[in-house]
Amino acid sequence: MPKVTLDMAAFKALASDTRLDILKSLDGKKMSLKDISSATRLNKATLHEHLSKLHEAGLVEKNEREGHKWVYYKLSWKGECLLHPENTKIVILFSATFIALFLGIVQLVNYVRGTVVGYARTFVDSGTTDLHIAEESDHLFRAASFSDTPITLTGANQTSDMLSQTLINEGNVKGTLGNTLSNTDIDWENAADGVKEVASSYSDGFTKDMALSGANGESSVTVSQIGVLHDPALQWIAIACLVIFAILLTIGIWRLRKNKTPKI
Repeated sequence: MPKVTLDMAAFKALASDTRLDILKSLDGKKMSLKDISSATRLNKATLHEHLSKLHEAGLVEKNEREGHKWVYYKLSWKGECLLHPENTKIVILFSATFIALFLGIVQLVNYVRGTVVGYARTFVDSGTTDLHIAEESDHLFRAASFSDTPITLTGANQTSDMLSQTLINEGNVKGTLGNTLSNTDIDWENAADGVKEVASSYSDGFTKDMALSGANGESSVTVSQIGVLHDPALQWIAIACLVIFAILLTIGIWRLRKNKTPKI
């Protein structure tokens, strides 16, 4: 059973069986002075004095609405924790629930946006394709820095599958969890605009020149592409987090409703 820490004011307020009975009467309810009087069989003057003590101790809240005759009393969070120490566990449970939701959304966004893993440009004159491996990638800004030394592929008509397989085999590109990738996990996008945008954050002169040369469409370059990895591991992590979120939310709502049910 979780422990409940009481301050001196709360301790003094609870030094009366009558006040404990009042707290139990308010468990899960919002009651007027008349309702509490009927439940506890105390006259209103005595009851008002006890409620004032409980209110000063922070165990009871008083709801007064301007223009309305009645004043309603209910347990404060502190008072509920006194009768239901498991409230702390419920708070922790809901915190874990929304952490799982946040992580699931982040991983799903990372999966959809993808990670830049390579840059390829094809030369008509030489009939070769230079494939540069991304050394560092940034999920948030979809930026990357590439290796200075490319992998040179012979043949101007390199397909997307060929480029992807080369990245996986020779570039040793793996998933977030070290998982093996397939050709379909890497998409190739036209770099005419994308690389220029990515390159704007580079400090490396070679990378920027390389990107801009492809974007400017020099006669020796016919195809300039960036490879974007959509890691299936991130998708499965996102799904797992969302499933955990759904389970924890269901348990949390059930525990909260059960906790709100009066125990008397």
